[in-house]
Amino acid sequence: MRASRLLSLLMLLQAHGRMTAAQLAERLEVSTRTVYRDVESLHAAGIPLYGEAGHAGGYQLVDGWRTRLTGLTAQEAERLFLAGLPGPAAELGYGAAVATLQLKLHAALPPELADRAARVQERFHLDTPNWYADGDASPHLAEVAEAVWRQRRIAVRYRSWTGEVDPVLDPYGLVLKGGRWYTVAGRPGRDGPATYRVNQILSLTTLDEEFTRPAGFDLPSWWREHVVRFRAHLHRGDATIRLSPRGRERLREVASELVATSVDRTAGLPDGAGWVTAVIPIESLTHAHGDLLRLGADVEVLTPTALRERLATTAADLAALYAPRPSGHGGGGQAPA
Repeated sequence: MRASRLLSLLMLLQAHGRMTAAQLAERLEVSTRTVYRDVESLHAAGIPLYGEAGHAGGYQLVDGWRTRLTGLTAQEAERLFLAGLPGPAAELGYGAAVATLQLKLHAALPPELADRAARVQERFHLDTPNWYADGDASPHLAEVAEAVWRQRRIAVRYRSWTGEVDPVLDPYGLVLKGGRWYTVAGRPGRDGPATYRVNQILSLTTLDEEFTRPAGFDLPSWWREHVVRFRAHLHRGDATIRLSPRGRERLREVASELVATSVDRTAGLPDGAGWVTAVIPIESLTHAHGDLLRLGADVEVLTPTALRERLATTAADLAALYAPRPSGHGGGGQAPA
């Protein structure tokens, strides 16, 4: 552990030129006292490292000296493809390995390429959850990830649509979709894998039993096909709607890309007020009701009748709720003396 930290300290100085003890302590997640001890150890080992006091001071390596200790460990090589996803890597419990890996990659690059790589990190950032959610709180995510790596069977308590169940799973892989973690897993004695929301796992026990992955199973290909099947299953009917110009602009904020594309494809010519009539796919009356309600008075459902009536009922209930109240109701304050 300490050897890895010393190497990380060297590569931080190699990458950044000069850093204070406080900056090093923050990056290495240790105390400044530990940094002082590490620097002394590096001095004793003959590393050409020196420090300067003062406001602009700090530690740095002698010009021209570079460490060649940039080989990857087995764990770092396994985590290589998570290097661009620091947030998800940390959620999986691989944050430290990925951070060390990035330092090694940076230290191994020629100066001109290292500068270009640093500019990419400064200018591009991936934030996986959507605007209205912070992603999943998945207390068992690291355990599932470890079971995936080690091909270990797990027994879980799982909250499904129909209630709590106790399946035994063979986790083939993990997928991060819209800030939510899913495991693609098989079940002993059943055909084909299925998806399970990791944050719906209530308890987990890793079994002392190794499973065999299906021959030829490819996680990215399986997931792409799963998404296609899922979307096809969602489209259970159509609705004919009228949209105001403002409603059409806001549609992509409240509905899926599939719905917005369908409006673009089926919309007729605008009427005198700019409203258009279009056909959209719907998953269910409840789902469509919730989405279209967010557009308020900028959408009118023509068909199906059941959806139109449900929205009309909601509108009437809202009108009654917000109708002017008789004098003396509401406010709750006391009359002045």
